[in-house]
Amino acid sequence: MPPAHDGDPIAAKRALRAELRERRRTRPQHERELATEGLTRQLIALASALGPRAISCYLATRDEPETRPFLSWAAEQGIRVLLPVSRDDGLLDWAPYDGADSDSAEGLDVIGMPVPTTELLGPIAINDVGLILVPAAAVDRTGMRLGWGRGYFDKTLGSMDRRPPVFAIVHDSEVLDELPREAHDQGVDGVVTPSAIHRFTP
Repeated sequence: MPPAHDGDPIAAKRALRAELRERRRTRPQHERELATEGLTRQLIALASALGPRAISCYLATRDEPETRPFLSWAAEQGIRVLLPVSRDDGLLDWAPYDGADSDSAEGLDVIGMPVPTTELLGPIAINDVGLILVPAAAVDRTGMRLGWGRGYFDKTLGSMDRRPPVFAIVHDSEVLDELPREAHDQGVDGVVTPSAIHRFTP
């Protein structure tokens, strides 16, 4: 991991994100395929255990742990899935997943996430879900999440009065002992990796 930046969590986060992004970019294809298989099993197990009628998730970018096989399973089970779409004002809109968004014709939004092709719902649509699955660069063993620096999910999670279970999705090597943190950072209730589901005690 990058050297510590004493007293400067912003610089420490920046260095850590750069290293994690490069590791993901250079991950061999066979490792990606194995990770997708394992992650899909774990996500199905989590959703089956919690039994939500609606969830929020996201369409993974090329270097993120792949979510599409799980999203297809959820749609087949009749679980409503909402996908995030970032806005210029720092909030997230939500769009229903219809199974046809794997190569969105709409391109990427302002933070690089694939844009769903269905209707956009407002930010409050997420209040109806029973499970939130969020992207992350890493998560530590206290449940602190390191995002990619734009703050969209921190703002969304921090604004919810009654938050359902929130799980981050990362590779096994991205569950770390400790992460730098700032006051606005939002923790998660658990993390899903290709090999396991980790739950954190509040």
